[in-house]
Amino acid sequence: MIVAGSDCCGCTGIKGYLPCEQCGDLRNKEDRGIKIPRQLGRGPSSFIPVEEILQEGTERAQRQLFIEAFVSAGRVDNITMVMGLHPEYLASFWKTQYLLLRLDGPLPYHKRHYIAIMAAARHQCSYLVGFHVAEFLKVGGNPGWLQGLHCAPQKLRNLNEINKLLAHRPWLITKEHIEALLKTGENSWSLAELIQALVLLTHYHSLASFVFGCGINLETDQEGGHAFQPPSPRSCDSSPASEDGVSGSSGKDAMQEVEVLMARMKLLQECQLEEEGVTQEEMETRFELEKTESLLVAPSVDIAEHALPPNVLCFVEDPEFGYKDFTRKGEQAPPTFRAQDYTWEDHGYSLINRLYPDMGQLLDEKFQVVYNLTYNTIAMHSGVDTTMLRRAIWNYIHCVFGIRYDDYDYGEVNQLLERSLKVYIKTVACYPEKATRRMYTHFWRHFKHSEKVHVNLLLLEARMQAALLYALRAITRYMT
Repeated sequence: MIVAGSDCCGCTGIKGYLPCEQCGDLRNKEDRGIKIPRQLGRGPSSFIPVEEILQEGTERAQRQLFIEAFVSAGRVDNITMVMGLHPEYLASFWKTQYLLLRLDGPLPYHKRHYIAIMAAARHQCSYLVGFHVAEFLKVGGNPGWLQGLHCAPQKLRNLNEINKLLAHRPWLITKEHIEALLKTGENSWSLAELIQALVLLTHYHSLASFVFGCGINLETDQEGGHAFQPPSPRSCDSSPASEDGVSGSSGKDAMQEVEVLMARMKLLQECQLEEEGVTQEEMETRFELEKTESLLVAPSVDIAEHALPPNVLCFVEDPEFGYKDFTRKGEQAPPTFRAQDYTWEDHGYSLINRLYPDMGQLLDEKFQVVYNLTYNTIAMHSGVDTTMLRRAIWNYIHCVFGIRYDDYDYGEVNQLLERSLKVYIKTVACYPEKATRRMYTHFWRHFKHSEKVHVNLLLLEARMQAALLYALRAITRYMT
């Protein structure tokens, strides 16, 4: 975090970000026995070297965005620093979040921040919970509500059911859930209020995925962000430092993985030109196969479970409720969500824009920016068309949430996404609090960190769109 008014002696450290550890003023205080708190994480991310984020000669668009953030808020937070690796996306993300939190809308400002707290707490995200607790108080929120969800007004508490479904199993949302919130009474929601609440919930569930997926460190002024007390769960990881780099035989293997991926992309592109087309039955079979195989993709069972910190647990009811695979063997699954039956472009976009002016447009722009974002590079290769790879990642995320595209060949997913990448994607999308540094370092080992951040941006937006589609379809069914 860059903070207004911070001073650096300028002798060592990363210029403009970390003060010198040999700074005389601090040394004098320590010599007098005064305990000095130290930032637990070096830089914005515990996964990405700070030098990668704060490179000399940072491109002009990125510098301008950081300046705007600094002028607006007096700081450049860690999420912004990492997202700044992709300035075009960051600009779109900011516009959406600014409308969501700061411009006129159906919900008062303090309730928007409280809903953000409720959403982040579902994924144990201390970073976002702490940030919005501070914002809630800044805009005049009642401190009593922060004792826990049980102290909030009943109207907000009524969001708990749809909050946990959107966070963990959005395919279970029905028009009855919508009806229960909109029914007449003193704690009822208007349709416009509910739309804003749903966008807030999905935005912060997905942003929690980004925080954990990129190893975002707590800010120095957040509880747990300095050395006087331990960090929040998963903000640090016990993976050995030796796994950070790629060297020796593993380096050769990593380079070989890049070449294999390039060869498979080329082969698939050639096959698409030669094939007359795959039958719909075959396409459906390949989707069901991928969906079934996704059951076997899960984080290692040896990942330790962490107790929820009290300042997060108090905002969570039914903490045991979590992601459950869309299709489990021996269980009857809900019907597959056929994307063509209820699309973002034809249905979701217009519904949001009608009830929450401008939000549909901004969300659509954000989805389009990240889906089409490319620098035509893959690891050390340039001049590469990455469309096929980006589409495979996006469609795999939707697949684990039960959404199927009739016109997509899911055989491409198995060809293009290695198992370690699938494990990472599913973990960050479905149970982000279990993401680890080890998972981050083990996929795409020869790729740049900015490319891995791009994967996380695709995760953020594909996950948000999937949850929104389920919720908006329920609203449409309620209205008809």
